[in-house]
Amino acid sequence: MYPQQIIDALRTVRYPGTGKNIIESGMLEDDIRISGFAVSFSLIFPKENDPFRKSLLRAAETAIKTYVDENAEVTIHEKYVREFGAHSSTKEESGESPRWKHIIAVSSGKGGVGKSTVACNLAVSLAQMGYRVGLLDADIHGPSQPKMLHVEGYRPVATTIDGRGLIEPVEAYGVKMLSIGFFVGEDQAIVWRGGMASNAIKQLIEDANWGELDYFLIDLPPGTSDIHLTIVQQLHLSGAIIVTTPQPVALADARKGVDMFRNEKINVPVLGIVENMAWFTPAELPDNKYYIFGKDGGKALAEEMQVPLLGQIPLVQSIREGGDNGAPIALQQGHPAAEMYRAIAEQL
Repeated sequence: MYPQQIIDALRTVRYPGTGKNIIESGMLEDDIRISGFAVSFSLIFPKENDPFRKSLLRAAETAIKTYVDENAEVTIHEKYVREFGAHSSTKEESGESPRWKHIIAVSSGKGGVGKSTVACNLAVSLAQMGYRVGLLDADIHGPSQPKMLHVEGYRPVATTIDGRGLIEPVEAYGVKMLSIGFFVGEDQAIVWRGGMASNAIKQLIEDANWGELDYFLIDLPPGTSDIHLTIVQQLHLSGAIIVTTPQPVALADARKGVDMFRNEKINVPVLGIVENMAWFTPAELPDNKYYIFGKDGGKALAEEMQVPLLGQIPLVQSIREGGDNGAPIALQQGHPAAEMYRAIAEQL
């Protein structure tokens, strides 16, 4: 069973109060949970004494058994709001104290620009500075954080806290991390529709034992997609970092990334741009710089978009080796590249 099947089934159930189905009426909470044949979700009613409550609950359960699986074990939770359709599940609006002080999305307009490498090394740098750090690998197209943090063999386990079963993140180099890659085979492609991927990301956020964090970094997929909207709707982001390389092809996509976060419906501050692979310096010629992908493209984009240039990271073999070997370059205190990442972390 998949979340989209549940949603499609509930579209067949009409709420008499509005004449629309459950989904159109905004009655389905964003908390569908599936485990084997067990299905649970919440329905939001405008008031506790809603005259259609009991009949609607029965109809919703029948729809799941009819259109999804007759063996489904359905649990429906009831929620109520004063203003129908005005429900919000964000922690800030519900009055719950946020567990995470700063939530930062690391994004890129296109793949292959080193976004995940930047996210990993920033997380490690912040941890080395004494902060409590979490890293969510939300890149369903290419989840690479398990390899970069040398935890490819980790398989998530459940822990019970206050009666809730939560996924336990793995900890590496002082960073708590969960990746979509933990739930598929190493060589298995993730072929999911947008709704399925979004629901999986929600579970890694809501149903994981992240604990208290000073910084929660989210390694987003490249481009703009359902995942980005899910993250923005689910979390109150402190800001976003855009990673790009200097060449015009990458800059064009990075420009769209900045525009996406600045869209009035998303409205997430862009904290700055990181220009990756800014130049190449061979070990035998340490004073030379070769601008393989163009010069200062990220710097020019930062000036154009009026956002800070957080740093320029050169094309360095040891950065690549650190990622491939599961030992991020940020661990090597005193290394020039490590100091560059630390400087970016300090600006944050």
